[in-house]
Amino acid sequence: MLAIEEIKKITPSNLPALTILAGDDLGQFELLKEQFLRQIQFQPGDLNTAIFDMKEANYQDVELDLVSLPFFADEKIVILDHFADLTTAKKRYLTDEELKSFENYLENPADTTRLVIFAEGKLDSKRRLVKLLKRDGKIFEAAELKEADLRAYFSKEAQAEGLQFAPTAFDQLLLKSGFQFSEVSKNLAFLKGYKESGQIGLEDIAEAIPKTLQDNIFDLTQLILQQKIDEARSLVRDLTLQGEDEIKLIAIMLGQFRIFTQVKILAENGRAESQIVSDLSDYLGRKVNPYQVKFALKDAHSLSLAFLKKTMACLIETDYQIKSGLYDKDYLFDLALLKIATGELQAK
Repeated sequence: MLAIEEIKKITPSNLPALTILAGDDLGQFELLKEQFLRQIQFQPGDLNTAIFDMKEANYQDVELDLVSLPFFADEKIVILDHFADLTTAKKRYLTDEELKSFENYLENPADTTRLVIFAEGKLDSKRRLVKLLKRDGKIFEAAELKEADLRAYFSKEAQAEGLQFAPTAFDQLLLKSGFQFSEVSKNLAFLKGYKESGQIGLEDIAEAIPKTLQDNIFDLTQLILQQKIDEARSLVRDLTLQGEDEIKLIAIMLGQFRIFTQVKILAENGRAESQIVSDLSDYLGRKVNPYQVKFALKDAHSLSLAFLKKTMACLIETDYQIKSGLYDKDYLFDLALLKIATGELQAK
């Protein structure tokens, strides 16, 4: 069972003595945290609930609250928020002595205290402190979901909200959301507000869900590759009127063509899709979204490496010329788009 589903079973009466919310899917983590606070009926003014921001809290105050008796109740809840010291993040807010003192508390916790820890990020399993938490506590982890789990969960959520999707529309929702848990959740809310009844089609998703800058640059790239220069210019004009700068547009376009080039090289060297994801993650030092690779492979299939290299060189040169003040940046960017479209024509 997914953490977001399991956490809905928590109530004030069955709250474990020690609960830990963690995970490196930060969007999902925030939703998990919000759901948990609703489940325990958290009220900031409740004298039997204390919450400490561990980025700023004095540990002596925390420890005093952990061991003190509750007001007019049998038990109380102490929440330690932003406890980065327990994760693989390099940030540290407590001293070694304070962490040791907290470890001692976990070995002999107060019977009347229900301890809750929010630690956004991946728990550092090498730390003895984390091993104690895993041994004695109930852990809810916001981990990146597999596509099948993501589909299953949000299919149930959509059904519960009374939303029905036309064929391929649900796939478009996931794609539009980048297969990110928090984005799918947010975009479902947009759809619910846009169309409370009836079947949701592709046109509804296009209308209801706001386009991100990444979406617009993806559209711009596709227009250029299809030599639709007038439409591309119109989109660029809209983006600049919205306050977007040509240098920023170039940086995002360069990132798209870079991923096209990387997956193209790896695919031509016989790497399978899953291997490409793994190789790129190792090379970039961060986890690459598998769906980004999937669609980059599709888009790069008909493009030659020679064209991709020339396109990146053109964008880099244009960026340099704009920053050097050679000509007006709108002229230079427009010229670059024309060169890329012409290069695509020659490559074919």
